[in-house]
Amino acid sequence: MLAYLARRLLYSVPVVLIASFLLFWAVRIAFDPLARLRGGRDAGALARAAERLGLDQSIPVQYWHWLTRFVTGDWGVSSRTAGPVHGLILPALGTTLQLIVWGVLVAAVIALAVGVYSAVRQYSAGDLAFTGLSYLGVAMPPFWLGLILIQILAAWPQELLGLTDPPLYFVGLHSPDGGGPLDYARHLVLPVLTLTVGLVASWSRFTRATMLDALTSEYVRTARAKGVPKRRIVTRHALRTALGPFVSVTAVDAGLLFGGLVVTEQIFAIQGMGRLFLDSLLAGDVFVLVPWTLVIAVVVIVFNLLADLAYAVLDPRVRLR
Repeated sequence: MLAYLARRLLYSVPVVLIASFLLFWAVRIAFDPLARLRGGRDAGALARAAERLGLDQSIPVQYWHWLTRFVTGDWGVSSRTAGPVHGLILPALGTTLQLIVWGVLVAAVIALAVGVYSAVRQYSAGDLAFTGLSYLGVAMPPFWLGLILIQILAAWPQELLGLTDPPLYFVGLHSPDGGGPLDYARHLVLPVLTLTVGLVASWSRFTRATMLDALTSEYVRTARAKGVPKRRIVTRHALRTALGPFVSVTAVDAGLLFGGLVVTEQIFAIQGMGRLFLDSLLAGDVFVLVPWTLVIAVVVIVFNLLADLAYAVLDPRVRLR
């Protein structure tokens, strides 16, 4: 497994380099860091700024200089906040990680339970009900669901919740050390619920499909013919086979979520990666956008690697060669 891991990491290096160069080139073409200076009459100041930022050189040379500074820890300075870029990205990455960890854990547990139940009791009343709810969950946009949850909480009697604070007290996300576990949970419940609904809807359908495929396989029919109890067939044979694809999909989706929670973080005022991207994009802050895209690319590649490794561990039919 160590050899496989080293080989995959080695293969990931050119992927990251190519992806980062294409993203660097696209951002440089789409945004002009000197746009604010071009409206002035001081051409000398414009030339000096272009020379200082290296914008008077070709794109490959600019990329090489930026990459060498990036790997040594110099991520540049934001044109929007005038602060170091790593001071914006790393805290945002930690905040988004909190949201994703809790959302994925809750969604995975519920999706597994619903998917296994629907597969074991195929076409039952419960299966049909969960199918309808999953279609509804997939159809609900996150921005709509988040706003509806805030409105529901606003209409709920605050005395029943034991709160004297307004409903917006539930909006935002802070460190668990800032106001205690209860305060942390209050700020986490609504964004996690918004994230969980869509994940459960899609993952439960995927689990149902993989479980049905496992329950109709030859080794399961052989186990039934030998008189193996149904509970043992479901938990020790079919479920273990279905866990491999489930964990792979979960890991890949979790990696993609690091850059895909723009709407959720914007609605709940969460200072995460999605909101940082939106704020930087609207401000044309290329000095944040380029490192942001590289960090997201690395995260996605790492989670894809974890998905492959987890698949091999959970499914005995898969071998890392």
